[in-house]
Amino acid sequence: MLTKMTPVFLACISSVLGDVGSQSEEIAVIEPILLTRTDSLPVENFEDSTDPYLEGYIQALVDVHFYEYQLIVTVKDHRVTLSNLPKNELTASSIISFIGDLPGVKSVDVKEISVEETQSREKYVEQPRVNGIWFPQTTVLFQPLMADPREPYNYAAYRYGDKVIGQQVASVGIGNDFPLFRWRDVFRWHGDLQLGIEGGIWAVFNYSNLPHKNNESCELVNTDYFLGIPLTYSYDRWSYRARLYHISSHLGDEFIVNNPEYLHLRKNPSYEALEFMSSYQLSGHLRTYFGPGIIIHSDQSFPMKTFFAKYGAELKLLGKKLYYHQLYGTPFLAIHLENWQVRDWNLDLFVKIGYELSKLQGVGCKMRLYVDYHHGYSYEGQFFLEKTQYGEAGFSWGF
Repeated sequence: MLTKMTPVFLACISSVLGDVGSQSEEIAVIEPILLTRTDSLPVENFEDSTDPYLEGYIQALVDVHFYEYQLIVTVKDHRVTLSNLPKNELTASSIISFIGDLPGVKSVDVKEISVEETQSREKYVEQPRVNGIWFPQTTVLFQPLMADPREPYNYAAYRYGDKVIGQQVASVGIGNDFPLFRWRDVFRWHGDLQLGIEGGIWAVFNYSNLPHKNNESCELVNTDYFLGIPLTYSYDRWSYRARLYHISSHLGDEFIVNNPEYLHLRKNPSYEALEFMSSYQLSGHLRTYFGPGIIIHSDQSFPMKTFFAKYGAELKLLGKKLYYHQLYGTPFLAIHLENWQVRDWNLDLFVKIGYELSKLQGVGCKMRLYVDYHHGYSYEGQFFLEKTQYGEAGFSWGF
C-alpha cells in the first residue's frame, strides 16, 4: 500500500514546489530534518542574542531543572558565570556541563557572589520564606547502592540457578525514595541535609519443579516489605545516609499450598535496623562506600543477632553523550559485599555489570540494563540463613 502511494505523494510534492518556485525548472530535493537542542531555542540565531536575553534564558533553564539550588546566572560577552552552586562536586560538574552544552555559550565560570551583590539582589529578588526546600525533585543526595539487593528502586529480572527459591525464578521489586525536606548550607561544611521516606516491595516467583496443580505455571514463594526513614547529607565528594528501617517477610500462598509442611515451619523474619552509610567519590568514574548497621529489634520466631556491615565500589567508564536522544549512557560495574553476625560473619558477594542511561551524568532518573551474580545467602525472608548462588539478567529504573 505504502509503495503504491509513494509516486502519487512525490507527484503532489513536485507540483507544489513547481507552483511556489516557478522561476526555477529544477525540482528541490527533500532531505530529512533532524531536530537538535538548537532547534528548540526561541531565537533563530542564538549566538547573536544579547547578553541579557541569554542570561534570562539560562536562568529560566536552571530554575526549571535545578530549582533546589537557587543558582544565580550572569552573562557578559556570552561568558556565563554561576554562583551558589551545590557543594557536591559531581552535581556541580553536571550543572556546569549542562550549561556549557548550550549553543552560544563561550565559557562557564564559577564565582561566589559577594555580600554587596547579595544585598543588592535582595532589593528586587524575592527571598525564600522557608530555610530549605519542600519535596525536592531533581537529585538525591545519597545515590542508591547499585548492587545492594535491598535498595528501594524498581526492577524486573530473570534469575537462574537459585538453590533455595528455584532453578528458574522471576524477581521483581517496586520501590521509591521520596524526599520530604532539604536544608541548604548546613553545618561547618556548608552541605545539604535531607529528610525523606522510602518504601519497597520485593517478590520472587518460582517457575521450576512445580506440581502443576490447577494448571499453574509459577508460584509466589516470598514477598518482603520495606519502610525506611533516611537522613542524608552531602558535600564535596562525600555523602552520608543514616537510615532507620523495617523489613517484614511473608511466604506466598501458592508456595504454602505446594509445601504444606511450612504451615508448621513458617517463621516471621521481620526486624527493625539502623544503619549508617558513608560514600566517597574518588573521581567522576569511581565511588566507594562503607557502613555498619545494628538490628534494634527482631521477631522472637526468627531472632537476628545484632550487627552487620555493608561495603563496596561502583565504576562507570566510557560514558558518552547521546545528543540525538539528549541522554547520557555509560557502562558500569558494581561490587557489593555484606557480613552479618547472624550468618557468623560469612561473606555475601554481589557483582553487577551493565549499561546505564540518564539525562545528565549523576543527576536525575536512570534506567539500567544489567546481568549480575550472587554468591552467599538468600535474602528472601524465611530463607535468610540458607546458602545459595545464582545469576540474573534484568533491568531497573528510578534514581
